[in-house]
Amino acid sequence: MYDTHQLRAAFARSLSAMYGREVPAYMTLVDTSTAVNADYVAAHPDTAERLGRIDRVTAERHGAIRVGTARELARVAQIFAALGMEPVGFYDLRGDAATSLPIVSTAFRPTTPEALAINPFRVFTSVLVTDDRRYFDRALQAELDSFLAGRELFGDDVVALAARAEAEGGLPDADAAAFLAAATACFELTTEPVERAWYTRLAAISGVAADIGGVPRTHINHLTPRVLDIDDLYARMSAQGIAMIDEIQGPPAWEGPDVLLRQTSFKALAERRRFREADGSVVDGTLSVRFGEVEQRGIALTPAGRDLYDRMIVEVDERAAGLSPEGRHDVKLAVWRAHLPASEQGLADAGLAWFEYAPAAVLPEGVPPTRLDALVAGGWLVRTPIVYEDFLPRSAAGIFASNLDSAGSRDTTREGSHRDEAWLAEAMGRRVHDPMALYAAQRQASLEAAASAWGVAIAADAEHSGHLWPDSGPRVKPHGDETTDDPRHTSEATR
Repeated sequence: MYDTHQLRAAFARSLSAMYGREVPAYMTLVDTSTAVNADYVAAHPDTAERLGRIDRVTAERHGAIRVGTARELARVAQIFAALGMEPVGFYDLRGDAATSLPIVSTAFRPTTPEALAINPFRVFTSVLVTDDRRYFDRALQAELDSFLAGRELFGDDVVALAARAEAEGGLPDADAAAFLAAATACFELTTEPVERAWYTRLAAISGVAADIGGVPRTHINHLTPRVLDIDDLYARMSAQGIAMIDEIQGPPAWEGPDVLLRQTSFKALAERRRFREADGSVVDGTLSVRFGEVEQRGIALTPAGRDLYDRMIVEVDERAAGLSPEGRHDVKLAVWRAHLPASEQGLADAGLAWFEYAPAAVLPEGVPPTRLDALVAGGWLVRTPIVYEDFLPRSAAGIFASNLDSAGSRDTTREGSHRDEAWLAEAMGRRVHDPMALYAAQRQASLEAAASAWGVAIAADAEHSGHLWPDSGPRVKPHGDETTDDPRHTSEATR
């Protein structure tokens, strides 16, 4: 019997092996990432695993796929559900910027710390917005919708096995093998001919639109290993003669704590594809749409932290307009130093980042203090940063756009069509998790476990305002429902 977590791990391995056969440069990326991680651990033995054990980091992957319709999205969501991967977050990559793309996205991933620790496989999944008038007029939308309605990306057999695996928490060995083979095959690069004229029409608007709606089948767009030093990885890949995109997306390398997500990739490679010409003949050609991405994950930021990050990025844009990638990095570094605390303690004090807490292995003598920061400072609690498990829409759009031949075209005078988290949820018939709620729940669970070990109850928000009260006395319930009129015991959420 393969349980849900074993299915997920096996699928990640199967997909990685298939992609490595199709894109050999991906294996170079994996090998280089493994070497970078080993060298980083050797050079930083005390801190290298601060954001995850090396065995998890080395095995970690995220993939990216693109689908064309709500039905296709719902069916692939069923496949991922069999693997214990649920939709988390809503990302809108459209807009007026040069990197904007006619897609909205979510990420399928495990949602509990325990499942993430077993295997943290994620798939960033985008769906084409065919009724967005900035990209597609009514006539082209009708043609595109008709084309998409005429294909089947995920067959009934694999979807039925996925539904059974979700319902039963896994599959017997023989059925698991059949499911894994069929699911992997869904993401193989097709040998069916591409209609050149149709693909070219869509590519003039967006290379991503052509990659979704101009081909008869979907495919894995990229697979991403995780490294502990992305700057070292970038330098090593470049030294091997592999063309990388111009810059590393996301936060800069600096002396302070790594936050959120840094990403880069090697440029999309020309791959052989078959094309059907207007006269019906089939000829060989190439397309450059798939690439190898790598990521370095940092600490998850709270809503206040994300707001600060967004404001810093706006400042970088204003100050770095017209500069080279090197100049932009220098501006970004200056902005980071000016605004972001340079230590985990500073992030915690300002309530900018998510942490979890555990009782110290050896507790100090005496009565524990009541303030959360004092408990950490006094050695009662050990604070560990929560790893950012999600994505940054701007970084994703930047990497996608960096691997396209052109920026495409869009009419920014027209209105875009409405898409949001509710639309995604309705399309899939599944709840879309709020990433912030998942981080908050992880933090709260750690505090409650620590409090239970000591026989206390916790009412905590930002670290600098959290408190403990004796278990025998009045306290606030976990969700802020008051059980006392004593204002000292009112949580931040109810103040």
